[in-house]
Amino acid sequence: MMNSVNNQLVITADGSSTLYNAQSGEHYHSTFGAIQESRHIFIEAGLWPCLNQSNVWVLEVGFGTGLNALLTLQAGEEKHVKIHYTAIELYPVSAAEIEALNYADLLDIDTTLFHRMHESAQSSIPITPLFYLDKQLVSFQDAKPERSKYDVVFFDAFSPDSQPEMWTEKGFRKLYEALKPGGILVTYSSKGLVKRALQSIGFRIEKLPGPPGKREFLRAWKESF
Repeated sequence: MMNSVNNQLVITADGSSTLYNAQSGEHYHSTFGAIQESRHIFIEAGLWPCLNQSNVWVLEVGFGTGLNALLTLQAGEEKHVKIHYTAIELYPVSAAEIEALNYADLLDIDTTLFHRMHESAQSSIPITPLFYLDKQLVSFQDAKPERSKYDVVFFDAFSPDSQPEMWTEKGFRKLYEALKPGGILVTYSSKGLVKRALQSIGFRIEKLPGPPGKREFLRAWKESF
């Protein structure tokens, strides 16, 4: 069980905040730069290839601080693309922790939008006219994403060392089935066991150069048929 009771606020090298979870012994984002890492891995490698469409469907495993969602909202607004964002998170962070995070200020985004994301119930609601959020407070194991619905998956759980049950072939198969043909999965982990699990299901794997503090990360493609 990973809850937010023991989370501590940390300022990372790019000035953006993250949380340290004492229970897992891990930070929610890289201490080399939270915004920098999320933008590099999830937005540039995952979302950007999809922004030539008028509607983009995103599935995130591990909503956490909401940073990936906020950066996705920003990118969608800039490109005038409608984003349908589904987030799976069993243990949401507390209201006090949300209040302490500085992402909206650093990104020059209305803070009320960030708070609305965290306050949203389990249904698809408009955060803006171009960003709809469906937040599901369930475990990854119990989640049942629709088949062939999503253009991109952000896989942002705690590491395989602290949450091995999240990084299984069975779980990745669920995500493979949730992606449209030609869809993308991105994750910060480049561990061999993760790569092998993804390949065994049928993903085509790329190892890409990582952000500061990380040598590489994985992007996986579901083949078009």
